Amino acid sequence: MKNRPHVLLLLLWLAIGTALRFLRLAALPPWTDECATMVFSLGNSFRTVPLNEIISANILLQPLQVNPTHGINAVIRELLTESTHPPVYFALAHFWMKMFSTTGEIASIWVARSLSAVLGILSIPAMFGFGYLTFRSKSVGQMAAAMMAVSPFMVFLGREARHYTLAMLLVIASLSCCVKAIQSIHRQQSLPIWVVLAWVGINSLGIATHYFFSLTLAAEALVLLAHIWRNRKRNLRQIHWWRIAIVALGTLIGCLIWIPFLQSIPNSDLTNWVAISNLHTRWLEPIGRLLLWNLSMLLLLPSALTSLPIGIIIISGVATLLFLLWSVPKFHYGLTMQQEPPDSRLGIQILYEYLLIAVFLCLFFTYALGKDLTLAARFQFIYAPAVILLLAAALTGCWKHLVTGKVTVSIIVLTALLGGLIVVWNLGYLQNQRPDILASLISQASQNNVLIATKHIHHGQTGRMMGLAWEFQREPKFNAQFFLAGKNLDNQDYTNSVQLLQEKIAQIQQPLDLWLVEFRTPINLESQQCIPDNQYGKTAGEYSYKMYHCAIKNSSILN
Repeated sequence: MKNRPHVLLLLLWLAIGTALRFLRLAALPPWTDECATMVFSLGNSFRTVPLNEIISANILLQPLQVNPTHGINAVIRELLTESTHPPVYFALAHFWMKMFSTTGEIASIWVARSLSAVLGILSIPAMFGFGYLTFRSKSVGQMAAAMMAVSPFMVFLGREARHYTLAMLLVIASLSCCVKAIQSIHRQQSLPIWVVLAWVGINSLGIATHYFFSLTLAAEALVLLAHIWRNRKRNLRQIHWWRIAIVALGTLIGCLIWIPFLQSIPNSDLTNWVAISNLHTRWLEPIGRLLLWNLSMLLLLPSALTSLPIGIIIISGVATLLFLLWSVPKFHYGLTMQQEPPDSRLGIQILYEYLLIAVFLCLFFTYALGKDLTLAARFQFIYAPAVILLLAAALTGCWKHLVTGKVTVSIIVLTALLGGLIVVWNLGYLQNQRPDILASLISQASQNNVLIATKHIHHGQTGRMMGLAWEFQREPKFNAQFFLAGKNLDNQDYTNSVQLLQEKIAQIQQPLDLWLVEFRTPINLESQQCIPDNQYGKTAGEYSYKMYHCAIKNSSILN
């Protein structure tokens, strides 16, 4: 009975977190990476989509259909052949989607996203356990669970058909083992053997879920070594150091398995987008993005450039700055007061050290290796639980020791909840491509036959077109065709595919509206009498595009 209030409170956070992750879950069509998740989880391949041919939306969407003959072997084969990700999440998603999908039909985006949502919900009680273990305080655990439930960043990750919620769940588990190991050293105790075995298993699963989990392992190792070094003069003979050695060896073996697959990643077209250009003139941008992603773990006001007037975004920016000026001193005070018990002081020290090392590793990859890990919010999963737990510890300190603590904490938690709702209604800057915005523009602007052409580099471009085709399905009367311009096999340029596109345009019934989406290669359309429409030709929903009106007299019609 003593724990009943804590159980009820945790159930409340679970209810709120569940609502934020499932409300309007299928409101948006899948974006590029979600299409990849669905295709590979079904054991299908992007290579079945024809290049250099005019195809219908149905043909483009065929890799999203559920095929009962494709099992887990097909999932692993296609993933390791066409992608750069390890297979654990996709194997789990395979069974999940097969369980809730109908054979022969296009898979449901709600089903695909629901797995990530469920894993995100599981992270709420996991954060309670992490907080309690680190601070020996159920109050901190409750605050951590509350922040995990409503954090805009966490809600954002929990609503995408991607593997980041599973990876973050494993980060929480691995960090818990790391904290337990450091606590054991300070108490001059040996690490329990069950923790040793669990830690090895968690770390191996983590690296098999996302390769960036290796940054979590590196940060943990450095923090652990720092605490061993600081305690070297104490009497630690009774500690069984071989148990920590087993963790290190087992984790190393779990990582080395993936070396053959990791070798091909740096030269892959799929990862070129994180490569930095002209960093010497834009060297502050990664730091600015990193601050924004971390801020979004607590606060997110309406700021979506794709769908909001600039005035609202400016107001949101000013309100964010005012909120920071008010709240940062409160967080500092709360953390200061929270350091009084020895367990809390050690917990804060571990989290600080881990967070600083993890951020340093991200910046090292960015500035030293030229791979910008700040470009995407999702990559910050490696240290996000540490940020959430530090926020929770600060809020608990405010609640207990600040005169207006309860009011302050309530305002901050409600502000985070507002940010979660802003994510639900797609008004936050954390969004990726928005196929619905460009699809709506195309359907409104084009009354003629529509051909959408793009430059194909890898399956990412196929996924972008899939998102548009998915959205067009909601308008059965609207008929759009697609052309994916592939590379020439001999010289890796697009000369032949551009010529083919010009020939195909002449075969389609005129008048025709041609939309070049993410095309980015020279093409001369004068011979096809295609005139650019200057009213349409910028960006929409994170897609760059140009629109042309084509009207060739006496053109033949494509059969």
